[in-house]
Order: sequence, then structure tokens, then C-alpha cells
Amino acid sequence: MLPGVGIFGTGNVTKVLVPLLREKGFHIEAIWGRTNKEAEEASQELQIPFHTNKIDDVLLRKTVHLVFIVCQPLLHSEISVKTLGIGKHLVCGSSGLGQTDALKMFRASQYYPTLIALVNHSLRFLPAFMQMRKAIQEGYLGESITMIDVRVQMGTLLREKFDWICDANMGGGVLNLIGSHVIDVISFLTGKRATRVHGVVRTFTKTTNFVNGIRQVSAPDFCTFQMELEGGVLVTATLHSHVSNTAFTQEIIVCGSEGHLTVRGGDLFGQRINSKSPEKEEVLYVDVQDLHCRTSDTLLPRPYIKGLCKMVSALREAFLPVQEQTGWIKEPVQMAATFDDGLYVQAVLDAIQRSSEQRSWIKVSIMTESPTNQTKLLNAARLSAVTLH
Repeated sequence: MLPGVGIFGTGNVTKVLVPLLREKGFHIEAIWGRTNKEAEEASQELQIPFHTNKIDDVLLRKTVHLVFIVCQPLLHSEISVKTLGIGKHLVCGSSGLGQTDALKMFRASQYYPTLIALVNHSLRFLPAFMQMRKAIQEGYLGESITMIDVRVQMGTLLREKFDWICDANMGGGVLNLIGSHVIDVISFLTGKRATRVHGVVRTFTKTTNFVNGIRQVSAPDFCTFQMELEGGVLVTATLHSHVSNTAFTQEIIVCGSEGHLTVRGGDLFGQRINSKSPEKEEVLYVDVQDLHCRTSDTLLPRPYIKGLCKMVSALREAFLPVQEQTGWIKEPVQMAATFDDGLYVQAVLDAIQRSSEQRSWIKVSIMTESPTNQTKLLNAARLSAVTLH
């Protein structure tokens, strides 16, 4: 029996997510918006029976048993902890803003292990990456991975008004929005985590025709970083949103002692050093599945929509065999990113930001204790000083 769904957020992801959920048989029972007007407009457009701008009104609704959080990252931690605390399943778009938020979410998920608590790192469910992972495990690359190269190019993420997407401290920018998925999928493919990082994060476009004057864009539109994984594997990644009027392109190459594997978009290619045609790549998987929803790269890139679609299918398979609306089985969603994975991703993102500020290699340190109030006050004072100057 499929649970009723409550959604937090009214943006582009919601407009893709709702049709996918309905296609798989889920009923959307409620939607939350930042303002009541925003929630009402989304409710009418998406034909959702209940709307509100109050968090508890969605969480306490008796017909809602599964919550999707796709609003601004500032609220992810608060809503996640509340959702799990009242015994409802959860899929969250990110693990909040920084490790303090991520740690709260991780602890809540550990405290309620009978509930689904996942982070929406949808690239894990993209068939090309699942096939790549399988090929790595079966020895396609040889005994060891040597290096990984990632390149992502896309158009601007900014909208026609100033909002959280424009603000680095609110979770905007290519590092948080795209880099988090890249960091997670590398961990998924290799089974290894980063030990130290070196990064450069920049905001080149600080004003637009719609954002100018007193307010300026602080969210980074360019970042490049290196990660050294456990065992010495080196990762290089370059992400930017400066390619105007060009489709989203994403290429991830994993190299080993006996060849390499490449995912371009949603397709998988491979090349072995000792093959009969060592100069030619072989096609290992081609993405031919059509999607019955909008796939504009300004809305949401196709690989991320495809992964999200597969993730929703996995959730359906987890809930469907069980008669109770709150019951589920683990196998269909066991490869999804957990809040433990989310905490790791936030640790890497924090280290990349610090590396860019200090212009040096930074060790990835995963938080195990929440900072004291004094630490919070010192951090707030530091941020205020940066803002003033």
C-alpha cells in the first residue's frame, strides 16, 4: 500500500517530482510553500488538495506518511528532525547547510531506524552509474582505480529575482547544488571517501539584469577541486554555469590500471588497454528510455530527472508489498544515500570552501559533536565581519 505524500517546496524540482510520483501511483496529499500565496498557486497548478505555509500543518496531516523536502536548504534540518520525530518517512533534497545541520539529521535518522530517511542524491539511481559501479566491481578497470576526472558545464542557475539560489550562505551555487551530487556519486562508485581536498571556489557573475544595486550574487558559479580518496585515488572536478544557451553536459571518467569507464550524460562507455581495438571506446549502456515530463536543462538536467524517476520507482517497490501505509521493505532502496552519506558530503563541501579561503590542502573532518554556543557565536561574528567588509 503506497503512503500519502506531503511535499515541502514549490520550485522547479517540485514541478518535476509531482508528475513522477503520480505516474508511480503515489497520491499527493499536501504541499507547503514559503508564503500562503505561493503554496496556493502551486496547489492549483499541480492539483494538490491541501496547501499551507505552516510546516506542522503538513506533518500532522493524517493522510501524509511520506515527506519530500525540496525547499530551500535552510529549512531541511528543522523539517527533517520534526518529520522523523513524529514517525513519518522522509526523502530530503540535501543534508542542510553545513555539518551542524547534517549531524542533527543523521542523529534523528539513527534514533528512528524503522523509518525511511534518505537524501535525494539521485545520480546513484541513474542506470549508467549503476552499470559503471558493476563494471568496476567486476574488474573492468583492473585491480585498482588510479584517478577520476569530472567535468560539468551548464547555463546559469540564477532566476529572474533574488532568492536563496543567489546566496552562498543559503545553499546556492554550483558547488552545493551540483558538487554535492558529484561527491556522493564518486563515493557510491568507488566505495571510498575523501581524506583531504584542495579547491578554488569563485563567483564571477555578481549582478544580473534582475539582481543588482544593493543586493549582489554571492553563490559560486565556478569551482574546481581535487580530492584524495582512501588508498590514494585522485579526483579532479571542474563545475561551472557559464555556458549560455547550451545544454547541460556532464562527463565522469574513472581510470584504472587496465582501462577507463566514462559516463557522458546518461550513457556508459568503456575502453580497455589490451582490447582488440584499444583506440576505440565500446558502448556499454545507452540511455534510450523516454521521460513523460519536462527535461529542460534550466528546469532540471535530464540525468538528474532520470535518477529521480528511478528513485521514485524504488520507493514504490519498497512500500507496495506491505499492507500497512507505514510499512516498507529495505532491499529496493538499500543503495540510496542515507543521512550518514549526507554528513560525509557536507564535510567535503565544508573542506572545499575552507581550502578556497585558505588556499591550501584541507583534511576532511566529519563532525561527531555539535559545536558549543560559543563556537556558534564566534562563527556568526566572523560571518558578520566578512559581510561588513
